[in-house]
Amino acid sequence: MREAKVLFKDQEAGILTQHDDGSFTFCYHDVWLADKDKPNISLTLPKIEQPFHSKFLFPFFYNMLPEGSNKQVVCKLNRIDEEDYFGLLMTTAEIDSIGAVRILKIETE
Repeated sequence: MREAKVLFKDQEAGILTQHDDGSFTFCYHDVWLADKDKPNISLTLPKIEQPFHSKFLFPFFYNMLPEGSNKQVVCKLNRIDEEDYFGLLMTTAEIDSIGAVRILKIETE
């Protein structure tokens, strides 16, 4: 299992998890849900208490990934398999993302 913090304008909105079976879960933090001024991070991920589940990386996060030759270069330099979308997301969306959302890897012991 791998996890990453999902930040919106540098404030932690929730957690994105890749489970051992390759499926994904996104869950908003209670504090984010309770604040009516905090937005959804995406139209496809509205603010609700129930976690979102998917067999594949959610389209919102998938669309944050580099493509083509940029993807090849990032994968080669960081030794990431080109099919490891979550690893690629954690590497690229930490500092190089378009918009207000960033992804920060949660280190496990």
